[in-house]
Amino acid sequence: MNKAQLIIRILFGLILVIFGSNKFLHFMPMPPMPEAAGAFMGALVDSGYLMTLVALVEIVAGVSILINKYKTLALVILLPVILNAFLFHLFLNLSGIAGSAVALMMNLFLMYANKESYRSLLKS
Repeated sequence: MNKAQLIIRILFGLILVIFGSNKFLHFMPMPPMPEAAGAFMGALVDSGYLMTLVALVEIVAGVSILINKYKTLALVILLPVILNAFLFHLFLNLSGIAGSAVALMMNLFLMYANKESYRSLLKS
């Protein structure tokens, strides 16, 4: 499990840093989206802050996961971001769901692999 955890941690961290950076630098073009998905994404961008916040969360959490510092906190903070990306694709742009599904599985796997760190959060 340690090798799998290391590989998934590094891949997940790289994915987050690359896709978070892309929101600022635009080095990977966005594929065309269905009309409803484009309208929703346009509203998020037009808010003026939300996509910037998402990008910063992805980059900071990705670096944290890569260097293995504050990883437990980073995974908790990332879960709603990754879950919303998955749900966006599930309901508005099904053709792009694979990447978000993989990211969600990586996040959940790393949380499960470190489940002892979350015990205090789950106590009543």
